[in-house]
Amino acid sequence: MAETIAGESGIHSVAGAVIFAILYVPLFFFFIKQAIGRPTYVYIVTSLFCALRIAAFIIRAMLADVPKDGNDLSLFITFEVIYNVGFFGLLYSAYTLVLDRALLSDAPLPDGPISRITRRRPLFRIVLMAAVAVGITGAIEAAQINSPSAMSTGSTLRKVAVYLFLILSILVAFQTVLLIRAESSYGSYKTVNAGFGSTHGMYILAVISLLLVAREAFFTATSNDLTKQDNEDLWYPLSALTELIAVVLFAAPGLVPSRAELPT
Repeated sequence: MAETIAGESGIHSVAGAVIFAILYVPLFFFFIKQAIGRPTYVYIVTSLFCALRIAAFIIRAMLADVPKDGNDLSLFITFEVIYNVGFFGLLYSAYTLVLDRALLSDAPLPDGPISRITRRRPLFRIVLMAAVAVGITGAIEAAQINSPSAMSTGSTLRKVAVYLFLILSILVAFQTVLLIRAESSYGSYKTVNAGFGSTHGMYILAVISLLLVAREAFFTATSNDLTKQDNEDLWYPLSALTELIAVVLFAAPGLVPSRAELPT
């Protein structure tokens, strides 16, 4: 029996996709509840991320389980696009959370040029949206199996997107390190909501930022070897699982300040 398009791209495990789709369902409802009770960008976007991951893993299960779906190029591209777009929310939520907690800290903000530039949220958003746009275009072009030139262009664009995501993930880790150093010297940030996340937030943020860097390091290291990158024995623990753990950490009580707490 001939391999499907999805199978040639490394999509084989139905159980893995179903399990991850199910795991994201309670997280989605948790963050929706939090977004309603304590409106904040982090909760709203993390809810959207969970919804996109549920959709992506359902489609992945269909691609792996049903031969007709596995050969449906449009469905395969849809999975690639949804999965690519979803990471925008996770990465920007981590970035926003680090900067928001810095605003509520007694520590003075670092005044170095790199620190000032990386704290410019509009600039970070622009680069992040560019990475998403390039990644989506690359995924669409790379899926054009009847056009070698389009596939080559798509492969190049996907690499560019991966490098941009890696740089942005490192910048989030950089801001996290600055916050950890500041809080170590001046104390943790001030919040009206006590909890594990408020007390140990800098350690949680450090783990989240390391998980995001690890995810992108995996894609960067395997950007020239798509067979290895698409290998589910590597893809699930280094891509899917790192994201899931990061999302679970966002749920730590007291980690995310509400919009009302932030200075105007």
